[in-house]
Amino acid sequence: MKIVLAPMEGVVDHLMRDMLTQVGGFDSCVTEFVRVVDQLLPNKVFYRLCPELHHSGLTPSGVPVKVQLLGQEPNWLAENAVRATELGSHGVDLNFGCPAKTVNKSKGGAVLLKEPEALFNIVSAVRRAVPAEHQVTAKMRLGFEDKSLAIENAQAIESAGANSLAIHARTKTEGYKPPAYWEWIGKIRQQTQIPIIANGEIWTKADALLCQQRSQCHDIMLGRGALAMPNLAQVIRHDTTEMNWDEVKALLLTYSGYEIFGDKGRYYPNRIKQWLGYLKVQYPQAQDLFLRIRSLTRSADIVAVLQQP
Repeated sequence: MKIVLAPMEGVVDHLMRDMLTQVGGFDSCVTEFVRVVDQLLPNKVFYRLCPELHHSGLTPSGVPVKVQLLGQEPNWLAENAVRATELGSHGVDLNFGCPAKTVNKSKGGAVLLKEPEALFNIVSAVRRAVPAEHQVTAKMRLGFEDKSLAIENAQAIESAGANSLAIHARTKTEGYKPPAYWEWIGKIRQQTQIPIIANGEIWTKADALLCQQRSQCHDIMLGRGALAMPNLAQVIRHDTTEMNWDEVKALLLTYSGYEIFGDKGRYYPNRIKQWLGYLKVQYPQAQDLFLRIRSLTRSADIVAVLQQP
C-alpha cells in the first residue's frame, strides 16, 4: 500500500509536509499547485512553493515531493513541467480537481473535467516533454456538475500516458460534503488499467479499509484526515495508537516555526488557527485552545499558551 499526502492549497505547505512526514507513514507528497498561464515561470516560483527542491526534492525526513501544476495550455504546462523536474521535483502532477471558483473561471482545475479531449491534450504534451524516468501523474474529481464523464475523463488521462491517477471521490459541485462516492472510483477502476489512488473522506483506519474495499484501490491519498489526526498514516499502515492530545500539543509547539525551516514566527499565528479547525474534528480540546489563542497575533504568545498545563 502506498499512502500519499494530498495537495491542499493554502494548507499543506512545506512546513506541514515536513511535520507530517516526520510523524511518518507517507510514501510521497504533492505540493500546492503552481499556476501556469502563458509563460515559463522563473525558478523562484517553484522554490517558493517547494523549497524541498533545494534538498533533492525531499522533505527533511527523506520523503519525495512532486510539484503540482495547474493550467489549461498544454505547451506551457509541458515547459513548466520540464523545469520542475530539472530543479529536482520527483515527477510532476497535473491538477484537474481544484474546485475554487476563481480557478475554474480561468479554465483551470475541475472545470477541465467537462472536456476529456483537453485532459488528453494536456497530459500528452507533458508526458512527451518530461523525460521518461520522471512520472507524470494527475489528480481529478468525479466530474464537474455530475459524474457522466468520470470514466471517459480517466480513460483520456490514461491513454495520454499518465503513470497514475488520484481520484477525489466527489464532483466539483459536491465539494467536500460527505459522503465520498468511493464506489465510483471502483467503476473507473473496472474500465481502466492505470494505477489509481483513492482520495476523500478518509478520517480513520476503518474509513481507509472501507475506501479500499469500495474503490477497489490499494493505494490511498490523505488530506483533511491527516490534518485532523497527524499520525493517521501510521495508524492505517501499522495500526499505531492514535496520537493523544498531549502529543498533538507537542507537535503544535514544534510547528511554532522555531525548529522547522528556521524562524517562521510571523507566519505561525494564522496557520496554527487554521490547523486547529481540522484538529477539532478528532480532538475536542482543539476548540478550547482555539478560543484561547484566536485573538493572539504573536507566535511567542501562542507558544506560551501551548506550554501551559
